[in-house]
Amino acid sequence: MLVDVHTHVVPESFPSYCGSLNDVPWPSMAAAPNPCHRHVMVSGSIYRTVTHQCWDCAVRSTDMAATGVGLQVLSVMPELLSYWLSAADGKVLCRYLNEVIANMVSDKPGQFVGLAAVPMQDIDSAISELDFAVHTLGLKGVEIGTNVNGVPIGHPDLFPFFEAAVSMDAAVFVHPLRPAGMDRLVGPAALEQVLAFPGETGLAAASMITGGTFAKLPQLRIAYSHGGGSLSILLPRLQHAWNAFPPVRQAISMDPQVAARSMYYDNLVYDAPTIHRLLDVFGTSQVMVGTDYPFAIMDADPAGRLQSLGLAQLVQTQLRRDNALRWLGMN
Repeated sequence: MLVDVHTHVVPESFPSYCGSLNDVPWPSMAAAPNPCHRHVMVSGSIYRTVTHQCWDCAVRSTDMAATGVGLQVLSVMPELLSYWLSAADGKVLCRYLNEVIANMVSDKPGQFVGLAAVPMQDIDSAISELDFAVHTLGLKGVEIGTNVNGVPIGHPDLFPFFEAAVSMDAAVFVHPLRPAGMDRLVGPAALEQVLAFPGETGLAAASMITGGTFAKLPQLRIAYSHGGGSLSILLPRLQHAWNAFPPVRQAISMDPQVAARSMYYDNLVYDAPTIHRLLDVFGTSQVMVGTDYPFAIMDADPAGRLQSLGLAQLVQTQLRRDNALRWLGMN
């Protein structure tokens, strides 16, 4: 079995906005020219056009069979996390998204497991929704953005959420969202995913080390999409500074390399030498398969990608299945 930890869901429809505010960027769906497509609408504009792969379990199952994937981990398209909504509106939207994912898991229980969306703009509400998602809906963890309205995930204000995730035995999947550095990009809007996501993810992962969150919660099962972004390049610099600069050593209680090699990463870097670097830097026990299915940037042949690496059978099995099941708490 090959486990794909990085796949996304968009519901076929959204409930109408029933809150009390005006001009709320509440998502909706609109028909597209292709009958198998829908436009995701936010504030009256098309955010993205998506296919029925995003919500149709039968289509996903067919695609999984064709690519050798036995289990998909479902999480919503990150923009739907909607941290910019009010806490009350965010709670309503997240509950709907979580019930959609739970229904998909129920439809194909042997093929899908789900991650929750929670309103991180209000930590108490986020903890409450995670508790409902894990203990009532049976989801295995939670997807969060790399920042919450500009606040990095390693900030002390977010620590209670990670503490709660540990207490609930919930896996955490970190995905870039509204990345830093967009003002430095030159070219089409799609470069946000191509060039800004890696830097954003690397800084988010580093913040969990430099902010002390992971040192306080070493049992936290947290994974980073897109290979952890730039972290594999940043880590040697951070390690050298930790060894050479007393103020850095005093501020960071846990050896950065030890912390980084205790977290998890998908292998979505599109290149065999770069995957080998992930294995060298983070360890063969911490890297998992991720594809970004069903979006255009996805890795369309995850099994073939693994096979091309020339890894020993034990390491192949770790990447195909074992690491992901351990991260999910299903081992």
